[in-house]
Amino acid sequence: MATSAVEHAAPDAPAAHSKTGVWSWITTVDHKRIGIMYGVSAFVFFMFGGLEALLLRIQLGSADNTFLSPDVYNQLFTMHGTTMIFLGVMPLSAMFFNFMIPLQIGARDVVFPRLNSFSFWMFLVGAIVLNVSFLFNAAPNAGWFGYANLTETQYSPGLNTDFWVIGLMALGVASLAAAVNFFVTIINMRAPGMRLLRMPMFVWMSFITQVLLLLAFPIITVALIFLMADRYFGANFFQPDANGDPMLWQHLFWIFGHPEVYILILPPFGIVSEILPVFSRKPLFGYAAMVFSGAFIAVLGFGVWSHHMFATGMGPIADASFGLLTLLIAIPTGVKIFNWIGTIWGGSLQMKTPMYFALGFIAMFIIGGLSGIMHAAVPADLQQTDTYFVVAHFHYVLFGGSIFALLAGAYYWMPKMFGFMLNERIGKIQFWLMFIGFNITFFPMHFLGLHGMPRRVYTYPEGLGFEFWNLIETAGSMLLGFSFLVFIWNIWLSKRAGVAAPADPWDGATLEWSIPSPPQEFNFAEIPTVHARDPLWEQKRSQGRPLPEPPRVSGEGIHLPNPSVKPLITALGIGVFFTGFLLGSPWPIPASLTINLPVVLIGFAMTAYGILSWAFEPA
Repeated sequence: MATSAVEHAAPDAPAAHSKTGVWSWITTVDHKRIGIMYGVSAFVFFMFGGLEALLLRIQLGSADNTFLSPDVYNQLFTMHGTTMIFLGVMPLSAMFFNFMIPLQIGARDVVFPRLNSFSFWMFLVGAIVLNVSFLFNAAPNAGWFGYANLTETQYSPGLNTDFWVIGLMALGVASLAAAVNFFVTIINMRAPGMRLLRMPMFVWMSFITQVLLLLAFPIITVALIFLMADRYFGANFFQPDANGDPMLWQHLFWIFGHPEVYILILPPFGIVSEILPVFSRKPLFGYAAMVFSGAFIAVLGFGVWSHHMFATGMGPIADASFGLLTLLIAIPTGVKIFNWIGTIWGGSLQMKTPMYFALGFIAMFIIGGLSGIMHAAVPADLQQTDTYFVVAHFHYVLFGGSIFALLAGAYYWMPKMFGFMLNERIGKIQFWLMFIGFNITFFPMHFLGLHGMPRRVYTYPEGLGFEFWNLIETAGSMLLGFSFLVFIWNIWLSKRAGVAAPADPWDGATLEWSIPSPPQEFNFAEIPTVHARDPLWEQKRSQGRPLPEPPRVSGEGIHLPNPSVKPLITALGIGVFFTGFLLGSPWPIPASLTINLPVVLIGFAMTAYGILSWAFEPA
């Protein structure tokens, strides 16, 4: 039976007190503050990615448009995809990992608080590296997928691809650090009585996501190291004229890239699986089936990567095998959809804003899933690949899926995170604006794709039949973008209105609703003991009444990890180390040296100092 290590704190340990000021946020190792920093940073980058998308839509809104130059279009196109995946959806999920997992498993913190801080600062370093490229007119411009040999120096001689490679490597370090932390936290820090099959569904889907991160991110890291070796040291991993193989990049990228789809979507699955039971007033239908279907998705996710490569000429055996596995992965996904419907069926539905977004997620994800199944048929995929039909598909999965669910989670958990209720009326207005704007933007892309409009085109001539639907999509994208301004307005207005959130505003079922809103630094004054799958509902039923508002206590005698600046120093050191690969050599000799060795050595020294001082720092 797993228990939290903090239960063994010395009785004379100092009381836990919340600290304020900028320095307290820089040095914090509190999982809740780190979650908030992840969320704020990710939302800012998400808005940048949305602005990039709006500029792309303006360019494509009419034929023969010259609003953007071809090079700027390629930079925005590449950075839009990179930003939304690596700087938007993933860290928005990480916000909920950080804030909610310890609360849901009854722990006072994660198992490695300083590693948690390091993962955030490393994420920020990678995000800054990617976006500072715009200041040098050298933003990545070879597509977010970085296909070789477009990314070789022969075709990408500037720093554009270097910023992309180094930024993604930094983000990979952040993701692996976080994955180790949460994997071990979920295994070792659960409250007494919380067996694996009593964990909340969000914790389960997050746990499976950490496994995917640990297995998938080393693969893309290897691919990026190969590409860096080609670009900086004259290696030939992807150079066909030197017996290299550009197809190797595609295999490595998509062996990572398809599990990445489930890294993006499994946490939203977990969020929706938390919201539907609460607002249906009944337990989740088919809990065990939901757990095992999530695990089955993760296993199959590593066996379908080459359905992204049907057009590369792999041959009928490979095509048939990957097509069959792609059809097979629809089964556990269908299990989840039917179980969500089973949860709603016969329930006493409470149509609050989180429920609107959760139901919107199900509807949009079904559309994206159905169009995805079409791509399992190789002849259909050969017709649709590299057309706007595929763009429609993955936006219905990743935006209609992930973003709708993440917003459901925001409306559901923000009262717990910040202590104030969001405005219900404005929330529902935002939902309908977003729902309508999303479908106007992306559903016509199915028609354009079937009509032959290719992806990744800068412009198109008149007379091909593309003008009308592109204009409609551009108008829809403006409405979609406006919906997020409504979300920001809702947060600002609700914060000013000061409607305080009680500990349990939704009649929740899980442990996070048993403590004050927002939680105190130590989370739980006493580590809870869990006796049921929905522990708070079980406690309410046993008492026959709602639980009283929990008091805020001093936390006397509870030991918490000390703040530390060492994770930031370590992340900055790695950032400086990578920067040396962007600055170039200060010496003309040797001519083959393309890195700034002094900067690399300074970064190495900073990283070594940060790690060593971190290792000997008192807890």
